[in-house]
Amino acid sequence: MIFGNFGELSTAINLVFIMLVAAMVLAFIRLLRGPSLPDRVVSLDLNTSLVVGFISAYAIGTNQPVFLDIAIVLVLISFLSTVAFGLYIERRARDA
Repeated sequence: MIFGNFGELSTAINLVFIMLVAAMVLAFIRLLRGPSLPDRVVSLDLNTSLVVGFISAYAIGTNQPVFLDIAIVLVLISFLSTVAFGLYIERRARDA
């Protein structure tokens, strides 16, 4: 167990970590193998969302709400970067 012996919460958080890591591995494989740039952008956005989930679960497990501030900043940066990539892809398709 990662967070000691706290009962059901500890078990649930450990299961969440296992599922998030499995999802991160699958999304990273899609990032490497993605046939096109939009696939890779979506995969990168998914990885960022999974990292935010990981940070949030860690904040709940350790009872440290300060980590949620980091997760909020990461989500905002991820959103802006996804919008920027979307605009780039749209302009590239329009120019071609």
